[in-house]
Amino acid sequence: MKTVAALIIIFILSIVNIFSQEISGNWSGKTKRGDKEITFVFNIKQENATYLTTMSVPTFRVSGIKPSTTTFANGKLTIDGSNVGMYYEGIFNNETQQFEGTYKEGGIEMVLNLKKGSVKIEESRRPQEPVKPYPYYEEEVVFENAKAKISLAGTLTLPSENGKFPVAILISGSGPQDRDESFMGHKPFLVLADHLTRQGIGVLRFDDRGQGESTGDFGNATTEDFSKDVLSAITYLKTRNDVDIKNIGLIGHSEGGIIAPLAANNSKDVAFMVLLASTGISGAELSVMQSKTLRQFPVKDEVTYEKNTRKAIAIVTSNKSETEIKNELTTHYNNFIRPILMSLNVPEEKVNLFIYSQLKTSLQPWSRYFLQYNPADEIEKLQIPVLSLNGSKDSQVNAKINQEGIRNALIKGGNKDYKIIELENLNHFFQECETGKLDEYRKIEQTFSPTALKEISNWILKRI
Repeated sequence: MKTVAALIIIFILSIVNIFSQEISGNWSGKTKRGDKEITFVFNIKQENATYLTTMSVPTFRVSGIKPSTTTFANGKLTIDGSNVGMYYEGIFNNETQQFEGTYKEGGIEMVLNLKKGSVKIEESRRPQEPVKPYPYYEEEVVFENAKAKISLAGTLTLPSENGKFPVAILISGSGPQDRDESFMGHKPFLVLADHLTRQGIGVLRFDDRGQGESTGDFGNATTEDFSKDVLSAITYLKTRNDVDIKNIGLIGHSEGGIIAPLAANNSKDVAFMVLLASTGISGAELSVMQSKTLRQFPVKDEVTYEKNTRKAIAIVTSNKSETEIKNELTTHYNNFIRPILMSLNVPEEKVNLFIYSQLKTSLQPWSRYFLQYNPADEIEKLQIPVLSLNGSKDSQVNAKINQEGIRNALIKGGNKDYKIIELENLNHFFQECETGKLDEYRKIEQTFSPTALKEISNWILKRI
């Protein structure tokens, strides 16, 4: 009996040890998506009774991602990043000294076990990325969006430490982005900023709210909110003695290209605008197009599929309460998407995960705003010089359809200085490519086509 009692005490003490474990620090692990091994690192800090997590994905050279909540109780670690589209849940295994769980992002679920400590990653640098020391001035800056009560951190590069220079503000695409717009192992904004600054054009690029060194809540922000962050950047630049305040411009990529007109139409201090892979049609129409071109599963009847996609959008954008919308949308997805996926022998748990992910995304403030926003309405009001560049092989934003919308809006508004170019064989990120499909981005060594870079800098230099 004494032996049994002793074992019970040891067992109880081991449980207490697990549940009261100090989890602050780095936790890392590797998982696989197809043939690609992906490394995750979660830096967890405890502040009073709460935990704060910053996530990095070294494989894709992405860092500074801030999930909204982290909880640890009874050996269970939950990192809820619904604000950035991810979720992790793991149970601590005392024998292996690791959290064993799953990572979810979108409709994807992967086994991910985390061990204490960081993993050593060989730093890879794409050929176009600049190497310090740079032949220009660089400064880390912080500015405030006072109304939103957030701080935005970024990098300002200027041709020299002395003088007054034109400055372009870079505006990133959809999803949580850092100042370099890091994606699939590339840093397009770093390459663009380096090129422009070497040509005599200053650049301000900054972490999206709630990302990197910036504060705020990304998950509850809309395109309009992001435009106010850009206005804060303009206000900040106007306080500096080394900025030519008559030549502040905006360069927006993808969603950044529909944020830029919103900001410019609420400011008298924007001198020029460059739209990169921007849209010129409503968010609803773009979503219908992308639901067909980016869909990862086949359907037997495209007409019916589009009809049901439009019905989902109508439900999301209705004036009903969030509860009513959620209930209607759940029913619709179960009637519409579930039969398609089940007919393809997709396991039920994966179908449930996909529908759950679709629901969460659809109900976000960003989605509801985006679906009802037509950038052509704002582009029409622009009376400043505008350059629009799109790649002919962009699989996310069709060049011809969207540039037609941009062109018609500028003509309708009577803009006298605009240039619209479709660049051959370039994808959504302006890489020279073969197919333009998403899975090709990380395989291409080039980050930003030199042709596109020259088009941007040459056009700006003629207007400042």
